[in-house]
Order: sequence, then structure tokens, then C-alpha cells
Amino acid sequence: QVQFVESGGGLVQPGGSLRLSCVASGIIFRIRTMGWYRQAPGNQRELVASIASTGSTYYANSVKGRFTISRDNAKNTVYLQMNSLKPEDTAVYYCNKLPSTPSWGQGTQVSVSS
Repeated sequence: QVQFVESGGGLVQPGGSLRLSCVASGIIFRIRTMGWYRQAPGNQRELVASIASTGSTYYANSVKGRFTISRDNAKNTVYLQMNSLKPEDTAVYYCNKLPSTPSWGQGTQVSVSS
């Protein structure tokens, strides 16, 4: 059974930082491209960043230069380091593989506000 468990969200002021973690199970993690997605109220879920098994990364233009995705295959874990956070980064953040599975986790709430 595929499962993703996200953690690390919270309330932070603009300009602050957070580090999200996601533990995956039920997939052969080391060969999968993994991604972080987010969904803000009233918006569709969007891909924020991804990392291939080779380590190659992709970032949405809105987060390029501020967010860093990484992975630890020994721990089946993918991370998202978020720096210089902005109010428009407020959303529920999810991880999944690419292409995504229907088995979304509960996500972790990130709120950026002064």
C-alpha cells in the first residue's frame, strides 16, 4: 500500500524558513522521481519541486532560488527546504511521486503571515 506522511509545516513570518519532510512507503523509493506539491484555498494542486533518482531537480518559477528539494534513499524520505518564505507560499504541502498516485497523504500546512 502506497503511503506518504508529510511533516514540518507551521506558521512562520515572511522571510522565514521551514523544512518539510515526507516519508514514503509502498514504492521502490530509490528509483522514483519524487515531488512536492501544494494546494492553496481555491486553487488547484500544483507541482512545486521534484527530484529524480539521478538527483536532477526541477523547481516552479515561483519558488526557484528559495526552495531546495533533496532526498535520502536510505530513509525513503524527501525534503523541502523553504527559505525567504512569502505569504503566497501559504498552502497545504504534499509529497507524491511523479507521475502522482491517487494515494495522497494528509499534507502539512504552511502558513506565512506577520
